[in-house]
Amino acid sequence: MDLLIQLLEFAKDWILHLDEKLQWLVGEYKTLTYLILFLIVFVETGLVIMPFLPGDSLLFAAGSIAALDGTLNIGVLIPLLIVAALLGDNTNYFIGSRLGTRIFDWNWKFLKRDYLDQTEAFYEKHGGYTLIMARFVPIVRTFAPFAAGLGTMKYRKFIGYCIAGAVLWVSSISSLGYALGSHPWVKEHFETVVFGIIGISLLPVIWQAIKAKLN
Repeated sequence: MDLLIQLLEFAKDWILHLDEKLQWLVGEYKTLTYLILFLIVFVETGLVIMPFLPGDSLLFAAGSIAALDGTLNIGVLIPLLIVAALLGDNTNYFIGSRLGTRIFDWNWKFLKRDYLDQTEAFYEKHGGYTLIMARFVPIVRTFAPFAAGLGTMKYRKFIGYCIAGAVLWVSSISSLGYALGSHPWVKEHFETVVFGIIGISLLPVIWQAIKAKLN
């Protein structure tokens, strides 16, 4: 339990101070920062047991740092993280197709059946477009390819939506960070911006939960 609390505090600290943390990474590891960002995006999208990692806010922060620091190049960053997202989605899809719901028997702290139920509700409403829309929704983003792998979607159909979602997600949010990151107000209120991004991205999940309660 103590280790879990420490991990949550560590994650909270990173989310609230992403700009400072990324600046530190760039200063400490230079171009190796690309690899670190690649791994974070891959793990968040590729491992169904890790849905809590920052995704949208990380992309925005990375774009912001690219605008402020010449070490990160937005022209390299976007294609690299698109590949990380694609590899993550495909890994998650094949985990779902091979292990199925048996993975919930492992009793991981952050692996909840409710997350899968929410994702399946998205599939019922939006079909294959769920894979594109889910890219912008925390938790659902991680579970959507896993749910597709359970048998909801054939791989030939999955990969098309997967590519579209990864390209739109990474390019739009990273570019937004690149465009706004150097703005004085954004730099001064970066934590507020991060909270705003997280809050907006969570709205679909909150709405689905409210609808489920009402029904």
